[in-house]
Amino acid sequence: MEKGKICIYAGDGRGKSPAAIGRAIQAAVEGKSVVIIQFLKSGLGDSDFLRRMEPEIKVFRFEKSDECFEELSEERKQDEVINIKNGTNFAKKVLTTGECDLLILDEVLGVVENGILSVEELKDLLKCREDTSVILTGIKLSDEICVLADEVSRIETVKLKPRE
Repeated sequence: MEKGKICIYAGDGRGKSPAAIGRAIQAAVEGKSVVIIQFLKSGLGDSDFLRRMEPEIKVFRFEKSDECFEELSEERKQDEVINIKNGTNFAKKVLTTGECDLLILDEVLGVVENGILSVEELKDLLKCREDTSVILTGIKLSDEICVLADEVSRIETVKLKPRE
C-alpha cells in the first residue's frame, strides 16, 4: 500500500476485517508499523491473536462492553459513545504524530452510521494523516466517504450455504 493512501473495505459480506488484517500483516512483513483500532466489536475476537504480533502490529479497543453496541441499553450506549470517541481521538493522535505507517480503523463506518462520528469529523481525522496510510472498514459506505478513498473494495455475500 502506497504511503498516505486511504483504502476502504465495505459491504454486507464477511471478510472486511480479515482483508484489513491481511494488509496489516503484509505491512509488518515489509518492516512497517501498524496500529489497529477496533470499534463496535462484540467480544475480543481476533484481537487476542493479533496482540501476539506486537510490537509490529498494535491493537487497541476502547469499548468496555463485550456485547453488541445495538443491544446495549441507552445508558450503556452513552458510556460506550464516550469510549468510542476516546478511540477516535487516539486515532487522531496516531495520525498527527505519524506513530505508524498504517492505521486500520476497523468498523469505523459503523461508528459513522450510528451517528457517533460525523462524516465531517471523519474527514477532519483523515486530513491529519500526512504519509500514514489508512484502512477503513464497515458495512455501509456513503458516497461522501467513498470519494475520500484511493481504493474501495466492496465485499458482498454472493452465496451462503446453510449447514446440513
